[in-house]
This record gives sequence, C-alpha cells and structure tokens, in this order.
Amino acid sequence: MASFSSSLRGGRGRKFKSEINVVPYIDVMLVLLIIFMAVPQTNDPNVINLPSAERSAAPPDDYIQIVLKPDASLSIGVNGKNPIAAEDAPDRTALLRRLRALHEENPDYPVMISGDRESKYDDVIQLISEAKKMGINRVGLATK
Repeated sequence: MASFSSSLRGGRGRKFKSEINVVPYIDVMLVLLIIFMAVPQTNDPNVINLPSAERSAAPPDDYIQIVLKPDASLSIGVNGKNPIAAEDAPDRTALLRRLRALHEENPDYPVMISGDRESKYDDVIQLISEAKKMGINRVGLATK
C-alpha cells in the first residue's frame, strides 16, 4: 500500500525534462550582433595596402598601372606625362581588353601591377601571365 500512495503523490512517476534552454544563447548572440553593427569599420576598402620590399627601383616615368583592390575589384589606367584616368573594370576579361588597347596605343610602356597585400597570389600571377602572352615584356609589381 505504501508504493500505491507514493505513486499518487508523484514520488516515483515524475519525469525529468531533457531540453536545452537556448534563451541565454540567443541573448548573447543579439548582444554580439548589436556590437558588430554599432562598431564602424576601421579600414577604408579603397586604400591599397602594398607589400614592402627592402630595395626597389623607382618606377618608370610612363607606365600602365593595374590596381587590384582588397574587395577584388580591378582598375586600369596610364601614369606619366600623358596620364589616362584609371577606370574600373567590371571583370577580368574587360580589364584584359582594355590592357590590350592601351598596349597597342603605347607599345613601349611597361605594366605596373599594384596588388593589395591581402590579394590572392593567383590573381597577380594570372595578370602577369596574361600581360606576357600579349607581348608585354616589362611587367613589375608595385611595393612601398
């Protein structure tokens, strides 16, 4: 009879909840989200962080400059006595077409590639390779 009375009071028949309470995790995630939204970015995406080199020669007076920006966008222009303003290229094929046209106009101008320190190594190598295929013998990399 003792066992019957204990089961009526709920002594042994009680079940444990095996659920995870996720409310504290959601609270922490919302606080982190607000912090990341409120803190402004400290770096300017248009600034190119060039790698440094121990010793480098001064760039030539006139050259075609290709810029690989940190956000993977590309631009091309001519620097020197008769500068042509750098224009953004929507993709690599448009950049290569513009490079070919600039090289035909100025066949003696070398190409200077300014890639951000965080740029993909493969992108820079591909640009050098494409410039060499066009017959441009002087291709350089810009450093600080």
